[in-house]
Amino acid sequence: MQYITTIGLEVHVQLKTQSKMFCSCPVGFGDEPNKNTCPTCLGLPGALPVLNRGAIERTVLAGIMLGCETPPISKWDRKNYFYPDMPKNYQISQFDLPLCLGGVVPLYDHCYPKDAQKDIQESGKVIGLTRIHLEEDVAKSTHSSHGTSIDFNRAGTPLMEIVSEPEITSAEEAFAYLNSLRQILIYGDLSDADMEKGQMRCDVNVSVRPDSQEELGVKIELKNMNSVSAVRRALHYEVSRQIRVVKDGGELVQSTRRWDDDIGETQQMRTKENAHDYRYFPDPDLLPVKTEDIIKKMRLKVPELPHQKAERFVRDFSVSEYDASVLSSDRDLALYFEETANESEAKKKVANWVINNVLAVLNERDLKVAQCPVSPSKLALIIKMVESGKVSNNQAKEIFAVLFDNPDKDPEDIITELGFEPADSNLIESIVEEVVTNNPEKVTEIQEGNEKLINWLTGQVMKASKGKANPKIIGDLLRKKIL
Repeated sequence: MQYITTIGLEVHVQLKTQSKMFCSCPVGFGDEPNKNTCPTCLGLPGALPVLNRGAIERTVLAGIMLGCETPPISKWDRKNYFYPDMPKNYQISQFDLPLCLGGVVPLYDHCYPKDAQKDIQESGKVIGLTRIHLEEDVAKSTHSSHGTSIDFNRAGTPLMEIVSEPEITSAEEAFAYLNSLRQILIYGDLSDADMEKGQMRCDVNVSVRPDSQEELGVKIELKNMNSVSAVRRALHYEVSRQIRVVKDGGELVQSTRRWDDDIGETQQMRTKENAHDYRYFPDPDLLPVKTEDIIKKMRLKVPELPHQKAERFVRDFSVSEYDASVLSSDRDLALYFEETANESEAKKKVANWVINNVLAVLNERDLKVAQCPVSPSKLALIIKMVESGKVSNNQAKEIFAVLFDNPDKDPEDIITELGFEPADSNLIESIVEEVVTNNPEKVTEIQEGNEKLINWLTGQVMKASKGKANPKIIGDLLRKKIL
């Protein structure tokens, strides 16, 4: 019997605001515990909430970017439950009139796990959204053998919850969904979405059912996942566990489980509450929000999304679809490439250099693109030197390496320092003549249509010139002589 897996994700994202959702306390990461607090975010009696307009605007912008609709009026509700990290015993959230309804998240091919990108079942798939609502984050609890300590710095941070439809069908799609969503949020400057810092977390709802059954299986929730790769591992385990229980004649019970990454297993925490258990009701301290003016304002701030940028790179810079997807996968990387390409005639060469050389050095040094010391204008100059034949590709890599450690230097001065001399054109022509003469069979094959062999002959000339010659110039000389 075959089984169908159904997955829905509830992603919690801390918004990039200076202050908390309902008070003026600053938002920060790594500050001294319980430093950024006040009576409101500590839940003290008599403290009243005040709305953070910036958080509302960013949530509406997220909705516009993801194709959601925003109701004319959105209101605030109390979600009642007792936890030590929510001292007022309720969370200010949204229930029936959230800021955003509907929408979709596109699954970008490059966002799938690398080992699964060749076997994507449905390329270009989009996952529907149910809603996006805004609420306040809870405090951070740290458990140890001596007890639990609570840091209220995080309590009250604006938290956007993005709820998907149950349309994800595998752990690999869940992986792609989280990575694609994270890219879009960063493009909009809505959040840094750093899962290691708790700025993006998710709850995973998963069920299995026989393929002959129409009704969805029993929903099991995996709580507070804080790593995309951990979500993938947890889903592989949990899907197998649920199928095993059903096959053995057991009964699955709706419940909440936690993922223990050390032992590679999910463990039951509690049976799952339903919505009525939270006893939602409108918050009497907060007025509903009229959204018309906010929508108009935020429509003017919608950025170019990753897939739109990739399409433009293909159209305007003639790069391949694969290269465009890589270059648009990171906002800073896309900006670096575009600034370099705008200063160079060789757009494809720029794409190759950024992907194969710049990223390689950055990864080696464990640096982000924004930390690259070589400016786009200097990279464009290096590529221009290669194109003009002033230096070979290998020499250009050496120049880039020196420039990486000495960004204030001039590439021209580095050429002198390294002792590079332009290859003698007469010498190169004589080497080309010699290589052509010594390889008559290859020359015949090229003349019969196998032009790929020109690359092989180019390699022979490069070897003989000890890397001084420019491959482009060699290729042109070979074509002129043979074709």
